[in-house]
Amino acid sequence: MVQVDLFTDGAAKGNPGPGGYGAILRSGSHEKELSGGFFHTTNNRMELMAVIVGIEALKSGCSVRVVSDSKYVVDAFNARWIDGWKRRGWAKVKNPDLWKRLLKAMEPHQVRFEWIKGHNDHPENERCDRLAVAASLKPTAQDFGFQPEV
Repeated sequence: MVQVDLFTDGAAKGNPGPGGYGAILRSGSHEKELSGGFFHTTNNRMELMAVIVGIEALKSGCSVRVVSDSKYVVDAFNARWIDGWKRRGWAKVKNPDLWKRLLKAMEPHQVRFEWIKGHNDHPENERCDRLAVAASLKPTAQDFGFQPEV
């Protein structure tokens, strides 16, 4: 399997508010940047979208190392929260649409998650943050899965 590193970050102004995601895919000397912005969303949704879009961009099964500053994303897998959420039918889980989409995207791959401290001079994390913030300032899409809390 081809080894791929996926660096990710998400941002939202106002949380909820305009948001964006940034991702960098790297395999050997090949690299690709991905980003996108949404008119009204949350930071956690953008953290998830960065991972989803990165994994969905892969054309065949890969060994993927996801590097994220989001404990929400990383702990869902490393602390196995996702197993309980699935077992309980996604009851009371925020963003089930994106979690399900991520699980589907992961199916052909071997994916592992690594947490890094954000805004700590990690070069790829800083680049992803810049991509996410820039995308949040020029949103182009509706986040149809966003559900404001009541």
